[in-house]
Amino acid sequence: MTRVARALSELGHYHVMLKGCAGQLIFEDDDDRLYFLNLLNRRFTSAHIRLLAWCLMDNHVHLLFDDLDNQMSVAMHAIDTAYAKHFNQKTGRRGPVFQERFKSVIISDDKQLLRCVRYIHDNPAKAGISSAPLYRWSSFHEYFSHPEICDCEGILNLFGGTEAFYLSSTDGKPNPYFMPEGKHISDMDALEVARALLAPHEPYQLKTLPKSERNRLLAVLRHRGFTIDQISRLTGIGTNIIQRAK
Repeated sequence: MTRVARALSELGHYHVMLKGCAGQLIFEDDDDRLYFLNLLNRRFTSAHIRLLAWCLMDNHVHLLFDDLDNQMSVAMHAIDTAYAKHFNQKTGRRGPVFQERFKSVIISDDKQLLRCVRYIHDNPAKAGISSAPLYRWSSFHEYFSHPEICDCEGILNLFGGTEAFYLSSTDGKPNPYFMPEGKHISDMDALEVARALLAPHEPYQLKTLPKSERNRLLAVLRHRGFTIDQISRLTGIGTNIIQRAK
């Protein structure tokens, strides 16, 4: 099947996720993580790509970068190939380490950009591993010290400085940004995105609202990419009612 060419961002900003094949681990230890970061830095520097945020998880990686020269695909292929060679030689396994095609989201404006930065840094907390300030393997700490591989200045200026960045990152407010699973929202992101879209209501409160308001908000969730089953699990409302809501 012929692949559809990736859409290009007018601003040059992209959020990319690399996942291990079949959900497998892509890092055995911290040496692997350091190898990946050094490789990422070298390849992005040579391709004139500015890295803005990153987070390494056990079986996936999130990256946010500025690629005005449209070198993303070439750079990501080089990183994929080089890291697979390293990882396979070390572990004795064969084949690709990452899923064949990485996911990418175009970042269209500054508001989406800042929400994406927070989303990336929040990944360890969502996984129940660590809060963003305490997690070693993300760019969060680069925003409070001398940057190592990230270009932090532009993001900090948009937030309004280091203090504003920290407060916005740790205020506990739900973030409406998400990484799509095909056309839909992943279960991991569903609750937080729903809370952001429905505020000041919590998802479970929809069934207590007047019918017209309830149906309007159900339609908002469906339009944003929630499946009917996801909405039913979050709200406790029956699937037939959700399907008819307009």
